[in-house]
Amino acid sequence: MSILNHQQRLNRYREVFLIVCAIILSVVLVESTYASRLKDIVSIKGVRENQLIGYGLVVGLQGTGDSSKEFTGLSMSQMLKQMGVTVTQAQIESKNVAAVVVTAKLPPFARVGQEIDVSVASIGDAKSLQGGTLLMTPLRGGDKAVYAVAQGPMLVGGFAGSGGGASSSKNHPTAGIIANGALVEKEVKLDFSNRNAFRLALHNPDFTTAARVAKTINRELGGIFARSRDSSTIDVMVPYDFDGGVVEVLALIERLPIESDNAAKVVINERTGTVVMGDSVRINTVAIAHGNLTLEIQTKETTTTTPDNTTTITKPNGDQITGGEITETVKETTVQFGESGDKLITVPTGATLGDVVKGLNALGVSPRDLISILQALKAQGALQAELEVL
Repeated sequence: MSILNHQQRLNRYREVFLIVCAIILSVVLVESTYASRLKDIVSIKGVRENQLIGYGLVVGLQGTGDSSKEFTGLSMSQMLKQMGVTVTQAQIESKNVAAVVVTAKLPPFARVGQEIDVSVASIGDAKSLQGGTLLMTPLRGGDKAVYAVAQGPMLVGGFAGSGGGASSSKNHPTAGIIANGALVEKEVKLDFSNRNAFRLALHNPDFTTAARVAKTINRELGGIFARSRDSSTIDVMVPYDFDGGVVEVLALIERLPIESDNAAKVVINERTGTVVMGDSVRINTVAIAHGNLTLEIQTKETTTTTPDNTTTITKPNGDQITGGEITETVKETTVQFGESGDKLITVPTGATLGDVVKGLNALGVSPRDLISILQALKAQGALQAELEVL
């Protein structure tokens, strides 16, 4: 009998353990669904890319290069002169060369000898850069110093051809890339490992999100090490346990889940008819009529009461009463719409803009009509959100 009881207890413990694991897993899944990683919503001050630019020549084209000798011919003449070949500008008769601008991004902590991608674009009247090879091109930063040197065959994601009075092209044959086409020649000095503090900057400034970031970091590090300075800046001190290990601190906190909070905003682009809005946008009580369309949105609460025979209440004198009632309140939103002949109806306070858009879409309202309605709502003061027009 004791063996059976022991086995039953083990089974019970196993069931409890599985239930706890399921609850923890559900919490993690829900948190990961609605939260973003810290590394995806912030940047570290001083850790950024640097833009590089250079002027170069692409050779090996099949008669699709620049036609202007005054521009490309002069560049070819100067380049050949540096190689010991004296050629005048007038002697260069070739459409196999194109003048280009080369751009690249120098990543943070790039070291000498590291390879980076470059983009190449024609600045002359070349028809196509397909099959061309970029000659050695120094890439300079904003301080005019050379940080990388690019060279190599190009990859063009398009083509162009003509003949017999007809022509055909696809994509942009006058621009291309060279994967790992540049070598880093100079490093940007950044002493990061010896820091005892660093600063985080939110991509989308918000006071609520900044406070959540500081609170989450402090909970993870076990102390007051992070403090939000404003809506976009969070200062973080390196704990004494991580002295000289700022990289380890960043690796620890950059995976923390943060639920970002953004202000209500509606973005519209009248040129393209695009409307983008968040779920936090609300409107006040307002009547909407657009042309021969009418819209009604009602939000009401429904209360239901059901008997409960499972609850036991113990009175102060020791008597027990079994039974009771369970009351549930459900908020329901209904959308009704119609065309000409219907009266003007008001929209109650608290209805979401999504409800309004849903009803208008069902009526077949075009995006441009929707933009006009949104602008009118903002002008009336009923739209509780920032309206940004691109």
